Amino acid sequence: MDIYKMGLWQVFLAGGPVMWPILLCSVFSLAITLEKFRYLHRISIDTQEFLKKILDKMKQRDTKEALAICDGTKGPVANVLKAGILKYDRPRQQIIEAIEDSSLYEIPKLEKNLNALATIAHVSPLLGLLGTVTGMVRCFQTIQAKATSLHPVSPGDLAGGIWEALLTTVAGLVVAIPTFIAYNYLVSRVNHFILEMEKASTELVNFLTE
Repeated sequence: MDIYKMGLWQVFLAGGPVMWPILLCSVFSLAITLEKFRYLHRISIDTQEFLKKILDKMKQRDTKEALAICDGTKGPVANVLKAGILKYDRPRQQIIEAIEDSSLYEIPKLEKNLNALATIAHVSPLLGLLGTVTGMVRCFQTIQAKATSLHPVSPGDLAGGIWEALLTTVAGLVVAIPTFIAYNYLVSRVNHFILEMEKASTELVNFLTE
Protein backbone atom coordinates (compact mmCIF):
# COMPACT_ATOMS: atom_id res chain seq x y z
CA MET A 1 0.00 0.00 0.00
CA ASP A 2 1.50 3.35 -1.07
CA ILE A 3 0.95 5.99 1.61
CA TYR A 4 1.31 8.80 -0.94
CA LYS A 5 -1.68 7.47 -2.84
CA MET A 6 -3.86 7.25 0.25
CA GLY A 7 -6.27 9.98 1.30
CA LEU A 8 -5.81 11.84 4.58
CA TRP A 9 -8.76 10.06 6.11
CA GLN A 10 -7.33 6.64 5.14
CA VAL A 11 -3.97 7.55 6.64
CA PHE A 12 -5.71 8.79 9.78
CA LEU A 13 -7.68 5.56 10.21
CA ALA A 14 -4.60 3.45 9.49
CA GLY A 15 -2.84 5.01 12.48
CA GLY A 16 -5.24 3.49 14.98
CA PRO A 17 -7.19 4.92 17.94
CA VAL A 18 -4.30 7.04 19.26
CA MET A 19 -4.70 9.25 16.20
CA TRP A 20 -7.86 10.70 17.76
CA PRO A 21 -6.16 12.38 20.76
CA ILE A 22 -3.41 13.59 18.40
CA LEU A 23 -6.10 15.13 16.19
CA LEU A 24 -7.63 16.75 19.28
CA CYS A 25 -4.23 18.20 20.17
CA SER A 26 -3.89 19.65 16.67
CA VAL A 27 -7.31 21.31 16.91
CA PHE A 28 -6.53 22.89 20.30
CA SER A 29 -3.06 23.95 19.11
CA LEU A 30 -4.46 25.68 16.04
CA ALA A 31 -7.26 27.36 18.01
CA ILE A 32 -4.92 28.67 20.72
CA THR A 33 -2.32 29.86 18.20
CA LEU A 34 -4.86 31.75 16.07
CA GLU A 35 -6.48 33.29 19.15
CA LYS A 36 -3.12 34.48 20.53
CA PHE A 37 -2.03 35.92 17.18
CA ARG A 38 -5.35 37.78 16.88
CA TYR A 39 -5.16 39.08 20.46
CA LEU A 40 -1.53 40.22 20.25
CA HIS A 41 -2.18 41.92 16.91
CA ARG A 42 -5.21 43.70 18.33
CA ILE A 43 -3.30 45.17 21.28
CA SER A 44 -0.17 46.14 19.32
CA ILE A 45 0.57 49.86 19.48
CA ASP A 46 3.48 52.23 18.91
CA THR A 47 4.46 52.47 22.56
CA GLN A 48 6.83 55.42 22.17
CA GLU A 49 4.27 57.47 20.24
CA PHE A 50 1.57 56.59 22.77
CA LEU A 51 3.81 57.50 25.71
CA LYS A 52 4.73 60.80 24.05
CA LYS A 53 1.04 61.74 23.80
CA ILE A 54 0.51 60.87 27.46
CA LEU A 55 3.53 62.84 28.67
CA ASP A 56 2.53 65.85 26.54
CA LYS A 57 -0.89 65.92 28.20
CA MET A 58 0.62 65.48 31.66
CA LYS A 59 3.03 68.38 30.99
CA GLN A 60 -0.07 70.48 30.30
CA ARG A 61 -1.57 69.07 33.52
CA ASP A 62 -4.45 67.76 31.43
CA THR A 63 -4.96 64.54 33.41
CA LYS A 64 -8.47 63.93 32.08
CA GLU A 65 -7.29 63.97 28.48
CA ALA A 66 -4.38 61.66 29.34
CA LEU A 67 -6.82 59.21 30.91
CA ALA A 68 -9.10 59.52 27.89
CA ILE A 69 -6.19 58.57 25.60
CA CYS A 70 -5.55 55.51 27.78
CA ASP A 71 -9.22 54.54 27.71
CA GLY A 72 -9.27 54.85 23.92
CA THR A 73 -6.22 52.64 23.47
CA LYS A 74 -6.42 48.86 23.74
CA GLY A 75 -3.68 46.87 25.39
CA PRO A 76 -1.78 46.32 28.61
CA VAL A 77 0.54 49.32 28.18
CA ALA A 78 -2.40 51.73 28.21
CA ASN A 79 -4.01 50.02 31.21
CA VAL A 80 -0.80 50.04 33.23
CA LEU A 81 -0.07 53.70 32.48
CA LYS A 82 -3.64 54.61 33.37
CA ALA A 83 -3.15 53.07 36.81
CA GLY A 84 -0.11 55.27 37.31
CA ILE A 85 -1.81 58.43 36.03
CA LEU A 86 -4.69 57.94 38.47
CA LYS A 87 -2.12 58.27 41.28
CA TYR A 88 -0.23 61.16 39.69
CA ASP A 89 -0.47 63.35 42.80
CA ARG A 90 0.61 60.62 45.22
CA PRO A 91 4.11 59.74 46.46
CA ARG A 92 6.41 57.78 44.15
CA GLN A 93 5.96 54.51 46.03
CA GLN A 94 2.17 54.63 45.73
CA ILE A 95 2.41 55.26 41.98
CA ILE A 96 4.78 52.32 41.60
CA GLU A 97 2.49 50.07 43.65
CA ALA A 98 -0.51 51.03 41.51
CA ILE A 99 1.42 50.21 38.33
CA GLU A 100 2.65 46.90 39.78
CA ASP A 101 -0.89 45.94 40.84
CA SER A 102 -2.13 46.65 37.32
CA SER A 103 0.74 44.64 35.83
CA LEU A 104 -0.21 41.65 37.98
CA TYR A 105 -3.58 41.72 36.24
CA GLU A 106 -2.32 42.41 32.71
CA ILE A 107 0.57 39.92 32.46
CA PRO A 108 -1.57 36.79 33.06
CA LYS A 109 -3.85 37.94 30.23
CA LEU A 110 -0.83 38.14 27.93
CA GLU A 111 0.38 34.69 28.99
CA LYS A 112 -3.06 33.05 28.85
CA ASN A 113 -3.05 29.58 27.19
CA LEU A 114 0.70 29.60 26.53
CA ASN A 115 1.18 26.79 29.05
CA ALA A 116 -1.49 24.78 27.24
CA LEU A 117 0.39 25.28 23.96
CA ALA A 118 3.65 24.11 25.56
CA THR A 119 1.86 21.06 26.97
CA ILE A 120 0.51 20.12 23.53
CA ALA A 121 4.00 20.50 22.01
CA HIS A 122 5.39 18.05 24.59
CA VAL A 123 2.49 15.60 24.72
CA SER A 124 1.89 15.15 20.97
CA PRO A 125 5.12 13.23 20.21
CA LEU A 126 4.55 11.12 23.33
CA LEU A 127 1.10 10.21 22.04
CA GLY A 128 2.71 9.31 18.72
CA LEU A 129 5.18 7.07 20.52
CA LEU A 130 2.36 5.48 22.48
CA GLY A 131 0.53 4.71 19.24
CA THR A 132 3.68 3.13 17.79
CA VAL A 133 4.21 0.97 20.87
CA THR A 134 0.61 -0.23 20.94
CA GLY A 135 0.87 -0.95 17.19
CA MET A 136 3.99 -3.04 17.78
CA VAL A 137 2.18 -4.91 20.53
CA ARG A 138 -0.55 -5.79 18.03
CA CYS A 139 2.11 -7.02 15.58
CA PHE A 140 3.54 -9.39 18.15
CA GLN A 141 0.06 -10.55 19.06
CA THR A 142 -0.39 -11.44 15.39
CA ILE A 143 2.89 -13.37 15.43
CA GLN A 144 1.84 -15.25 18.55
CA ALA A 145 -1.59 -16.06 17.16
CA LYS A 146 -0.17 -17.41 13.88
CA ALA A 147 2.57 -19.34 15.62
CA THR A 148 0.04 -20.93 17.96
CA SER A 149 -2.14 -22.01 15.03
CA LEU A 150 0.95 -23.26 13.12
CA HIS A 151 0.45 -20.73 10.32
CA PRO A 152 3.64 -19.18 8.88
CA VAL A 153 4.24 -15.51 9.58
CA SER A 154 4.98 -13.60 6.38
CA PRO A 155 7.06 -10.40 6.19
CA GLY A 156 3.95 -8.63 4.93
CA ASP A 157 2.15 -9.40 8.19
CA LEU A 158 4.85 -7.56 10.11
CA ALA A 159 5.65 -4.77 7.66
CA GLY A 160 2.03 -3.71 7.28
CA GLY A 161 1.51 -3.52 11.02
CA ILE A 162 4.78 -1.70 11.66
CA TRP A 163 4.31 1.07 9.13
CA GLU A 164 0.79 1.64 10.33
CA ALA A 165 2.11 1.88 13.89
CA LEU A 166 4.75 4.42 12.86
CA LEU A 167 2.06 6.68 11.39
CA THR A 168 1.19 7.83 14.90
CA THR A 169 4.76 8.94 15.54
CA VAL A 170 4.69 10.91 12.29
CA ALA A 171 1.35 12.47 13.21
CA GLY A 172 2.59 13.38 16.69
CA LEU A 173 5.67 15.12 15.28
CA VAL A 174 3.61 16.91 12.62
CA VAL A 175 1.53 18.43 15.43
CA ALA A 176 4.38 19.03 17.88
CA ILE A 177 6.89 20.80 15.61
CA PRO A 178 4.71 23.73 14.43
CA THR A 179 3.16 23.98 17.90
CA PHE A 180 6.59 24.34 19.48
CA ILE A 181 7.61 26.96 16.91
CA ALA A 182 4.38 28.91 17.51
CA TYR A 183 4.87 28.67 21.29
CA ASN A 184 8.38 30.09 21.18
CA TYR A 185 7.34 32.91 18.85
CA LEU A 186 4.36 33.83 21.04
CA VAL A 187 6.51 33.77 24.19
CA SER A 188 8.94 36.20 22.54
CA ARG A 189 6.04 38.48 21.60
CA VAL A 190 4.63 38.38 25.13
CA ASN A 191 8.05 39.16 26.59
CA HIS A 192 8.27 42.11 24.20
CA PHE A 193 4.95 43.47 25.49
CA ILE A 194 6.07 43.03 29.10
CA LEU A 195 9.32 44.88 28.38
CA GLU A 196 7.39 47.70 26.71
CA MET A 197 5.13 47.93 29.75
CA GLU A 198 8.11 48.16 32.10
CA LYS A 199 9.92 50.78 30.03
CA ALA A 200 6.82 52.95 29.57
CA SER A 201 5.79 52.75 33.22
CA THR A 202 9.33 53.62 34.37
CA GLU A 203 9.37 56.72 32.16
CA LEU A 204 5.95 57.74 33.46
CA VAL A 205 6.96 57.30 37.11
CA ASN A 206 10.14 59.31 36.56
CA PHE A 207 8.16 62.07 34.89
CA LEU A 208 5.50 62.23 37.61
CA THR A 209 7.99 62.27 40.47
CA GLU A 210 10.77 64.44 39.05
